[in-house]
This record gives sequence, structure tokens and C-alpha cells, in this order.
Amino acid sequence: MDEEEMGWALRRLACEVIEDNPHLETIYIIGIRQRGDILAERIRKILKELTHWDIKLGVLDITLYRDDLTAYGPKPIIGSTYFPSPIDGEDVLLVDDVIYTGRTVRAALDEIIDYGRPSRIRLAVMVKRSGRELPIASDYTGVSVDLSKHEEVRVCLKETDGEDSVKIVEVSSESE
Repeated sequence: MDEEEMGWALRRLACEVIEDNPHLETIYIIGIRQRGDILAERIRKILKELTHWDIKLGVLDITLYRDDLTAYGPKPIIGSTYFPSPIDGEDVLLVDDVIYTGRTVRAALDEIIDYGRPSRIRLAVMVKRSGRELPIASDYTGVSVDLSKHEEVRVCLKETDGEDSVKIVEVSSESE
């Protein structure tokens, strides 16, 4: 996907959120830190253009909730988690760049529940990739891709990578 295609995918995703929730008055968008938080802000801007909703925006750093934390070494870099107000009873839209195994989303759900009890949580992702290990699925998806074990998807954003794109790249397998 190029910049224009990503923009259209995000707009379509935001429109699906509106269609599924026509009577919503308020929504709490939470982006998973690194790229999900940037996409969450973009979705928030689109929703503000299209609705009268009260939109709150939070950021989640799941580092300490990961089940592979030891892979990050003895001093993992931990960012901040920020919620502008309590999440109890809120309709939450959790946003990430890619859903692959489902483990990142599982960690995010664990952390969110530690902060409160939303009325419901929906998941929006730019890319849904094949290879789920946990029974977690996105409610809103920009694009779906089926990849081999030698491929991975990379979501690039202007804010972190200098460009907006979604790329499929070959990766080497160290076990072969």
C-alpha cells in the first residue's frame, strides 16, 4: 500500500466504526505504542470530521505485559501509558498496526483491564496477517494478507519511518 491507499483504508475503517455504532455519543480510542498510537490519532481525526462524538485518546505501552519480555534483554525500553480519564464504562477502540499471532493484543487487553473495566473493547488494525496463535480477531481491518513463514509485513509511517506504506518483505530463517 502507498500513502494514498493507506489513507483510504483508514477512512474506510473509520466509516465502518461509525456504521457499527450509529448511536454512540463518546468513544475512547487507545493506540498501542510504536505505530498503533499514530494510527489511533489519524483515526481520531477522521472520526472528528465525520461525527459529533466526544473522542478521547489514550496510549498504551505493553512492554511489561508481553509474554516474550525476556527476549528484550535485561533493560527493555518502556514507554509511558496515558489515559486522559478513567476507562470504566467506556466504549474502547483499541488500535494497532498489525495483528499477527494475537499476543500483542492479548497483552494490551491485560493492561487495559488493569486500568479499569470498559463497557466493550473493539480492535482496529491496519493489517490483518495470517498466522494467529490466539483466538483474537480484529473488528476493523485496513487490509488482510496471507504470508509465508519467510515473509513479514511492515507498516511504515511518516512520523517514524519518513513515509506511509505497507510492505511485504522477505525474512531469512535462522533455523534453516
